[in-house]
Amino acid sequence: MAGIGSIIAIPTLITSCSKNDDDSGNTVDAGSCVISPVETAGPFPIKTPTDLVKENIIGDRTGIPLKITIQVQNVNNNCGPLAGVFVDIWQCDAKGNYSEYSGQLDGDFTSQKFLRGRQTTDANGNASFISIYPGWYPGRAPHLHLEILKSSGESLLITQVAFPENISKAVYATTNYKGDFDTSNTQDGIFSGDINRSIANSVTGNTTDGYILTETIKVSG
Repeated sequence: MAGIGSIIAIPTLITSCSKNDDDSGNTVDAGSCVISPVETAGPFPIKTPTDLVKENIIGDRTGIPLKITIQVQNVNNNCGPLAGVFVDIWQCDAKGNYSEYSGQLDGDFTSQKFLRGRQTTDANGNASFISIYPGWYPGRAPHLHLEILKSSGESLLITQVAFPENISKAVYATTNYKGDFDTSNTQDGIFSGDINRSIANSVTGNTTDGYILTETIKVSG
């Protein structure tokens, strides 16, 4: 696995905004001040989030390093940064397995807690994690799971973040991963109707040094 330190130095480039339709058929600019897409928590949500307050969530997993920075914005304050809220994140490993659950592709991971974590947003609304680029499993495009919660534990939003397919293809051709994904972003039942708003704002880097992902999540805070 590439050194974690190398991914910190990769310059982050912000991509241009894209557009998509909302549920009413109106065009929504991905940069508009509207709540981020609400998605399912999936079958493997975090069971013990208070035990997972950590920035480095890799655990014993191997893969291409990925630094994740999430900025949470409050649509009730002109999309200003929302400080002091929890960002919970969970994802599969390079082979498509989630921790804390049995019946996985490669066995029972009930007693393990890799690739799950919680951080609190700072004054700029940012929370960061050190992870690995997630793998994939049949029927889903590559993705991250996120939940934003008030400090009281009240959930503000559950969503998912998709990845650019060209980057996923490059990553999955490397050691530790299992080859190209079987489901594209547009074929994915979760993302197909809102992919332009669900795909990460920016993913930069390479398979040698690792990648940096930045994403803005907008909630009603």
